[in-house]
Amino acid sequence: MAIHEWPLDERPREKLLNHGAHTLSNAELLAIFLRSGTIGQNAVELGRSLLDEFGGLSPLLGADCQRFCQHRGVGNVTYTQFQAALELGKRYLSEEIADTETLLSPGHTSRYLASQLRHYPHEVFACLFLDNRHRIIRFEKLFHGTIDQASVYPREIVKQALKHNASALIFAHNHPSGDAEPSQADIALTRRLKDALGLVDIRVLDHIIIGAGHTTSIAERGLI
Repeated sequence: MAIHEWPLDERPREKLLNHGAHTLSNAELLAIFLRSGTIGQNAVELGRSLLDEFGGLSPLLGADCQRFCQHRGVGNVTYTQFQAALELGKRYLSEEIADTETLLSPGHTSRYLASQLRHYPHEVFACLFLDNRHRIIRFEKLFHGTIDQASVYPREIVKQALKHNASALIFAHNHPSGDAEPSQADIALTRRLKDALGLVDIRVLDHIIIGAGHTTSIAERGLI
């Protein structure tokens, strides 16, 4: 059934206007950007088929243009719209956290870091540089590729921390597999970096592991 034949209050745009975006399913939100479906599929059904094919919202938005456009009913225009919406969300969170004097909460910090790293198809290691009042100085993505003790260089992190006059750091990296459970290598790397930074009196507050739909704090696990 075409969406214009649905009861007015069930249509995605009207539902958003009357009840808020949070009441819409992922497929309904995608339908607003898709605007129309294909033969035999309305926009909500097309959105649902995209989610099914890619395995969820995160891998869908993380797909490259070539892979995305292989799905029937979408193309370059839809891809650019989705990527623009994703980037706006990232920038909104960046401005929100940049406008706060100090980190609001571990959850707030994790959401920000996840928004910046979750959609990469490869591992990215990043760092929040903080002053002595835990105010954010800078956020940087430092290393790309397989994140292990051989590919993350403590000397480079110490160099950047001193450059920014940081008193404390929070690390984060994503697991493209979607599993946010820290590996033994993640824990060993965190401790190695903590020891290196401790030599110059810079504290490591946490290392956030980012999965597909959740995050894990190594500090909250008591593993630092």
